[in-house]
Formats: sequence, C-alpha cells, structure tokens
Amino acid sequence: MNLAFLLPAGLAALAALVVPLLLHLARRYEQTPTDFAALRWLRQKPKPRHRIRFDEWPLLLLRLLLLALLALWLARPVLSGLDDTRPWTVAVPGVDAGLARASSDARARLHWLAPDFPSLDEPAPAGTPAIGSLLRQLDAELPTGVALTVIVPATLQGADAERPALSRAVTWQVVDGAMPASSARASPPPSLAIRHPAGDEHALRYLRAAVRAWQPSGAATPQIDTSDAPLPPSSQPLVWLVPGPVPVPVTQWISAGGVALLAHESAVDDIVMSPMAWRDAEGAPLVEGAPLGRGRVMRFTRPLRPEAMPVLLDADFPHRLRALFDRPAPAPARVLATDYAPTGGGATYPVAPRDLQPWLALLIALLAVVERWMATRRTRSVAP
Repeated sequence: MNLAFLLPAGLAALAALVVPLLLHLARRYEQTPTDFAALRWLRQKPKPRHRIRFDEWPLLLLRLLLLALLALWLARPVLSGLDDTRPWTVAVPGVDAGLARASSDARARLHWLAPDFPSLDEPAPAGTPAIGSLLRQLDAELPTGVALTVIVPATLQGADAERPALSRAVTWQVVDGAMPASSARASPPPSLAIRHPAGDEHALRYLRAAVRAWQPSGAATPQIDTSDAPLPPSSQPLVWLVPGPVPVPVTQWISAGGVALLAHESAVDDIVMSPMAWRDAEGAPLVEGAPLGRGRVMRFTRPLRPEAMPVLLDADFPHRLRALFDRPAPAPARVLATDYAPTGGGATYPVAPRDLQPWLALLIALLAVVERWMATRRTRSVAP
C-alpha cells in the first residue's frame, strides 16, 4: 500500500496551522485584571514568568486536524496497492450459469462477459456482446497478476476480425453450446429516382428490368421523370441520364448527402473519379466514383447500349447495379471458439490508484460541524 500526492504543492497549506495556535495564545490577553483597594499598598512582589499556555486543548487539536486534512485534500492524495487480486472468471452469454460456477475456482469473482461486466448471479445479458473489445477492456482494467478464466461456447457470435492479444495468460475454457446467430435482415431494394432527357428513353428499359428483378412483386417501381422534375429526397438514390454538365442544383443535392449514378455522357467539374469494383470480362472498369461533399457520385464509363456495354444483357446485371447503392455488408462475426483464443504479448496498462479526495471531503465536512458545535456551545468561555 503506497500513498502518493498528485499535487504535492498543496501541502504548503500546512502553514495555516499557526493560525489556531495564535488565536488560542491571544485568548489569555482577553482577561482584564482588577485592582482591589486593600491590596494597592502591599509590597509588590516580582511576578513569576508565565509559560505559554493554550486553553481548550480539544478544540485546538480539532482545528489543527481540520486544517491538516484540508491541506491533504488540496494535495490530491491517492492510494495504490489495495487492488483485489482474486481471480476472475467471465462467461460469455450463451453459457449456462450453473455450468460456469461449477467450472470455476471457489475464490474467483464470477461475471458475464458483457458491458459493465455484470455479476453471474444476474440474468444473462441480452444481445450479442463484442467479445474481442470486452476482453481487451477487461485485460486493461484488471491488476497485473490477476488470473483470468473465460468460459465460452463452442461457437462465438460477435467476434471481430482479429484475435485479441492480451497482456496476461488466459484460461480459455470451451464448453458445449453456441451463441444465437444475429438476425441481420437484408436491406430492402433501393427505390431509384431516374431523370432522363425528354424524348430519349432508350436506356430506361434496362433499368426498369433491373428494378423488376430486385423485387418481382413490383413494389420497387422506379420514379421516372424528365430532367426538369424536382429532385428526390437525399435518402433516395438518383440516376441522372442527362448528357452534358450536371446542373448546380444536382451537385448541391449530392453534396448534401445524396448518392447519384450518372450516365457516361454526364460531366461534373473538378472531380477526379476512381475505378470501382464492377468490371467487364477483360477487367476494364464499368463504373467509376468519387465522394462529393457528404454524398457520393458515380458514373458509367460506357453508354448504356448493348453494343458498348454487353453486361446490360447479362443475368447478373441487376445484382451488380443494386450493389452500387447497397451499404457495405457487415464483416462476418461468427467463429469457432477454439480459433478465437486470445494470444499473449498485449500491452500492459497500469491500474489507476484509488482517489482519496471524496473520503477526505466527507471527513472534513464532519469535523467542521463538530468544530462549530464545540466553538459555539453555551458552557464554553469566550471563544478565540
């Protein structure tokens, strides 16, 4: 157990201890001597020396203690070396709590591997925990040398792409069972807003067929109109088939967070496009894109005609077109527990010492109340 001060300069306040000493010394001068007439003519004897005398020792000591504690509070004391060194056992939700208790040490502290690490006596937390992140957090918060046992089912859900590297050796105990798979729902097909030049509807047939393939029931019918129609909400993708420079209202719509797919003949100034993953059989890119403000702009590299872009007639054209507007799929998070056992060599983090300021503040407040009571009680003589 070690006591340290985060602000040692606060101990300079100990100089205030002389204040109550001076007050209690000055108190004896408040007594005024009175001469009696019968004693005036007596021979004056030499007075003995007076020693320094302090009155009301309990009150003086209380005031000195109060000032000393206040100086310590200003120095911000912390205490280290009081860490609980009992081993920890954490169980991943999906493991039977009774089985976890039977498999752990009798001295171990039992918790769920979930946010805030609730006790194993509580019901199993709902949801899928981020196993890797929680293990790294627990490893950083536990004192060095505390043994850690992790009880996991045979199949984990919620693992990230990297095995956790911890600063301590972990007992990785695999039991029967599996965490429930996440119920990720497929995103609905996008509802396209298509703007084309008046009198030119040649490319619309391929886009209509692609949208119909996304949802055969016809619920995903595109909103088709000419270029002078109002722009859709920024949450709805836009397909701009008008050749020539893209109007300023359209670029502003994209910069505000919209996603637009331009025809090959459309042009946007001061934007450098990069090839995207959609390529033809020879490896040439079919679509290029770039960010624009808070939105994203894409453009076909070829005219939407079968002779220039044969993929328009391929069976996977609707799926490749939809992939341009879909959000990236989440990374796989289901893994075998034996393949996700933590490795060593992780960074070691010092455990934060215990702050004593709140306890000192409570003690100072209590002593201040007692000091005022002693200084103002009726049975006391004149107070210094």
